[in-house]
Amino acid sequence: MSNRNKRITSQQVATKAGVSRTTVSFVLNNVPNANIPESTRVKVLEAAEELGYVPNAAAKMLVSGETRTIGLVISHAEHLAVDAFIPQVLYSLSKHSQEAGYNLLLETVRDVSAPDAYMQLVRGHQIDGLVVVNTRSDDSQLPELVRKNFPVVIIGFPNWTAIADNVHYVATNAIESARLATKHLLDLGHQRIAHVTFSPENYFATQDRHQGYTIALEQAGIGYKKNLVAYGNYSAESGFVAMQTLLARKPSAVFVGNDTVAIGVMAAIQQAGKRIPEDIAIVGYDDIPTAPYLSPPLTTVRVSALEHGQKAIAMLEKLMQGETVLEKAIYCQTPVIIRDSCGAKLHAKK
Repeated sequence: MSNRNKRITSQQVATKAGVSRTTVSFVLNNVPNANIPESTRVKVLEAAEELGYVPNAAAKMLVSGETRTIGLVISHAEHLAVDAFIPQVLYSLSKHSQEAGYNLLLETVRDVSAPDAYMQLVRGHQIDGLVVVNTRSDDSQLPELVRKNFPVVIIGFPNWTAIADNVHYVATNAIESARLATKHLLDLGHQRIAHVTFSPENYFATQDRHQGYTIALEQAGIGYKKNLVAYGNYSAESGFVAMQTLLARKPSAVFVGNDTVAIGVMAAIQQAGKRIPEDIAIVGYDDIPTAPYLSPPLTTVRVSALEHGQKAIAMLEKLMQGETVLEKAIYCQTPVIIRDSCGAKLHAKK
């Protein structure tokens, strides 16, 4: 291998500048209070530029104590293959972390109750902070990490705030959003409103949306019927299977926990020879990019994945820099976007 292809080292920069390797490290890593004369600093920078020196990331970590890396934790990697909302969050987090000068490391934690579920990421300064998407009720280790004041921001409402009261999160009021989505169907005259969740019931977001649905029924004086609730599992296929079960129970409308699952719900209804919204009305949740282009266009609760990612990174960056973030909870707005699938336009014509 020729010398031309070899990586330039900090020692070569030190030799060219006529200073020690430690001085080069201090200058190139902007170590505060290093008391390096300005003339020496200029000499080192000029030598590094002339030689084409590229700093070694590991060396920078040793000097600064930072990896400039954020860990993104998703409970199950397969959700990325079937869910349309989480990839938008991933895009936003990646975009805004890069703008802030951080790399984004995607990790999955299958067993959130395992003693080292999160510490494997944190140990050895592999990351400077964590963003966690979709926390679960059986997650015993993340609250402990928060208690230790490791920088963590959660996307979604963490219901264990009573356990770890210094948790920071970006969320929506999912209970209220789901209540309003269900109330919209009630206001259109529906009495038998089914609910298809977007995930198993141990996810906090699913619990909150289910609770909002239940509250709306109670406020309307309609009893909650367990047999009108079916559980999806992130995919359109799971929504299709859930709706096939519910069709025999003759709902006139369905509130679905997310739009990806709603796509499957709509397919099951249409395959059964029923019309949307004339026979069964649909309201989804998330407002994914394809929602306006479904047949019929999907009425849904709008959740801005891009806003969630931007606000989560901004909050986490402050925590990683040791700042006190007084606003521990940031709530994003979630309007109900009226399209054809709910039947509101048909109702208005009557």
